[in-house]
Amino acid sequence: MWQPLLQGLLDGDTKSLARCISLVENEVPGTEAFLQQLPASSVPVIGLTGPPGAGKSTLVDALLKQLVTDGKKAAVLCVDPSSPFNLGAVLGDRIRMSDWYNHPNVFIRSLATRGSLGGLHPKILEITDVCKAAGFDYVIVETVGVGQSEIEITGLADVTVVVLVPEAGDEIQTMKAGLMEIADLFVINKADRPDADRFVHNLRLMMPPARQQERGPVPIVKTVALRHEGTAELWNEIRQYLALGRYNERRPWLLAEKAFQLIQHRRMKDVNKAELKDRIATQLQEPGFNLYRFVAGFASPAGT
Repeated sequence: MWQPLLQGLLDGDTKSLARCISLVENEVPGTEAFLQQLPASSVPVIGLTGPPGAGKSTLVDALLKQLVTDGKKAAVLCVDPSSPFNLGAVLGDRIRMSDWYNHPNVFIRSLATRGSLGGLHPKILEITDVCKAAGFDYVIVETVGVGQSEIEITGLADVTVVVLVPEAGDEIQTMKAGLMEIADLFVINKADRPDADRFVHNLRLMMPPARQQERGPVPIVKTVALRHEGTAELWNEIRQYLALGRYNERRPWLLAEKAFQLIQHRRMKDVNKAELKDRIATQLQEPGFNLYRFVAGFASPAGT
C-alpha cells in the first residue's frame, strides 16, 4: 500500500498526498517506515499565527492569489479547533478559501488540533514533511489562533507571520511575551479601521529592544485582506525574508521535543495500561507496596 502512495506523492499526485496525510494522521501501521523514506527537502514553510478573528484565513486566500500569479504551487495546512463531538476539524473558516479548492497549483487541508495546546496539530511536523515531498514551492501553515504559550509555529516555519488587527492593543499586552518575540513579520490586517496607524506606532514601541538589536526592526505591513490591499507588499516582504536564509535557532528545540515524543511512544508501545492496573491491583494485596519500586522494577528483566 505504502510504496505506490510514496511514488504518487513524489510525482505530485494530489490524491496520493491526501491519502498519505490521512494515514499519517491516524498512525496507520507502516507510517514510521513511510516517513523514513521521505527525501530531505528545502521547501520553505510560511507560518501564519495570531489571535482568533484577525483574518488569517482571508489573508492566506489573498497570499494564494499572489503565489498563483507568480506561477508557484502551494500546500496550505489550516489547523482548526476540534469538534467536541468527533474531534474533527471545525471547517467554518475554510469558506474563505473556496476559490482554490480545485486549482491545480493549490492543495488545502484542514486539520483538527485534537487537544494540542500549541495552536497546531499533534502530527503537524510529519504532515508538513509529507507536503514538502510533494513538489510544492511553498507550504503555508495557519494556526488555530495563539496565546502566550502557544508558539510552536516558530520552530516549524522558516518565516513566522503574526497577524493582528488595530483593536488588538489589550491582547498584545497579555501575549507579547510570546508573540512579540516570535514574529519575523507583523501584519496589521483590517487596516482600514480607525486607529490603525496609531496601533502600528504603539506596536513598534512594544518590540523587545534586544530583538531589534540582534536582527533589526521587524517589518510591519498593513493589509486589508478582504480587498487584497497590501498583500503584494506582504508577499514581497516574505520572499525577502526567506531570501536571507536565516538559521531558525528554534527548530532544534521543536525537533528535539518531537524526537523525545517518538522515542517515548516507541518504548511505551508494549505497555498495556489494563495489564498495568491488574499487576498493581495484585501487588496492593501484599504489605509494603511501593509505587516507585514497582515502576523501577517494571521495565527491568527481573521486574515482576
